[in-house]
Order: sequence, then C-alpha cells, then structure tokens
Amino acid sequence: MKKLILHIILCSLLFCISEIAFSQTPITYGDNKEVGKYIDIHGVQLYYEVYGEGTPLLLIHGNGTGIKGWSAQIEFFKNKYKVFAIDCRGRGKSELGKDSLSYMQQANDMATFIQLMKMDSVYVIGKSDGGIIGILMGIYFPQHIKKIVAFGANMQPDSTALYPKCVIDTREERQKADIMIMAKDTTQNWYLVQKKNRMMEFQPNISANDLHRIKVPVLVMSCDRDLIKEEHTFFMYKNIPMANLAILSGESHHVAKQNPALFNATVDKFLKEDFKGEEYRYKQ
Repeated sequence: MKKLILHIILCSLLFCISEIAFSQTPITYGDNKEVGKYIDIHGVQLYYEVYGEGTPLLLIHGNGTGIKGWSAQIEFFKNKYKVFAIDCRGRGKSELGKDSLSYMQQANDMATFIQLMKMDSVYVIGKSDGGIIGILMGIYFPQHIKKIVAFGANMQPDSTALYPKCVIDTREERQKADIMIMAKDTTQNWYLVQKKNRMMEFQPNISANDLHRIKVPVLVMSCDRDLIKEEHTFFMYKNIPMANLAILSGESHHVAKQNPALFNATVDKFLKEDFKGEEYRYKQ
C-alpha cells in the first residue's frame, strides 16, 4: 500500500514538472519586456537586450531585420557568453534619428554602446549589414574588439561585390520610396525604406588598404548561394591579415535562420579556438 501511495505521489510530481516545463512561454527575442531596455546614444534611443553570463558577445543584425532575426543565435550563445543584442537605428524598436543612415555612423553607435556598458572588449558577430559594421569597428575601433565574425558582408555597393540583381533591386526600392514620399503615401514608412536602401545603394566604400588595418582575428563567412559574389568574399579574406574563411555549401544569405545549427557551430568553433591559418599563407 505504501509503495502504491509513493508511486502515485511520484507520478503526480512528474506530471506537475512536465506541465510547468511545457507551459513555459518561449522568449520573444526583440520584444522581451523582462529584459529589454533603451539607451541614449548620440541623441537616439536604441533598444537592446542582454542574456547569459561570461565574455561579452555583441550581435549586429542585417538591414532588414532586428534583434528578432538573431533568435536562434541568442538561444545558442547565451549559454556560453554574455550576449548583447541591439536594434540598429530605425530597425526593431530603436529610433531612426534625424541623420541619414550610414555604416560608419552605426559602427560609432556600437563603439559608444560598448563604452557605455563599461565593457573592455567584445566578440562581434555581424551578418549582412551587421558584418559591414563589424568590419568598420575592426578598422576604426580595434580597442573594443576581440574577434569579428563578418557574415555576408560587402565592402563596395556595386556589382564588383554583389550580384547584379541585388544592386538593381536596391536601386528600384529606393526609387519607389522616393516616389511614394513625393506622393505623400502613408501605407508604410517610406522615409525609412528610402534611407535603408540609399545606404546600401551608395555604401560602403572599404578598400583593401582599409582591410589591411584590421589586427584582430576575423572569420570572413558567406555561402555559395549568397547575395555576395564568392570572389568578393575571397577578396576580403585575402586582405585581412588575421582572417579565416568559411563558405557554407548549398546555403543562402538566410542561413543563420534557415540552418542555425550549421551557422552556430561554425561561428562557435572560430570564437572558442585560437586563431589558425597562418602556417603557409605568409610564406613566399
């Protein structure tokens, strides 16, 4: 009889534990009211979230998304690092500000954020436009950087770096926004669309000599189905002194979301290991 009672109690406890586990609401990254905060940077209110403990890791998203685009990466890396995810100007829950968008402006925002958060230096993972910002941080703010992962980044805004359709689409989106602003259309924020696409249409303009200035380890990362030409990714790799190269097979510009296990494992290996790759590369 006692065994039966103990068995019933144990089953009840297990049932309660499983109910609690399955009833927990998944975290909505990018809109987490429990941890989300705002910080004033250069007169603009930027939204950010922090997860985990340990070495600081800064996530910088692409042009068309925000913190929410990093959901799979936050979930993975928060168990290894103190993850800082921030919405760049005009994206997610951050203010746009009155100035035109530029990559250098946003790199400066990130450097100021690191200082205000009283961090010494951080790992940076940037994808797409975030990768461009990460590269600029390596050039102009090296004191704040331990390592950089630059995924799907381009150093020029034209077809030397991007496939032609991407260049055409960006220009057409900007022109459409120009027309809708003139027509006073209010169906969406055409002013933001204009600024985002104008930035991509004419920026960045980062030279080989600029890349030579980066003195921290960089993982230059892309896919063989990306928006960026493979030869341009290789140009970046060849001109950054301490660079590793990863081109993911059969994946696209959206691999961080579509195949997070592959993306996360590749990045994790680079971050946790000492830099490798110089054995023969610099011996003529």
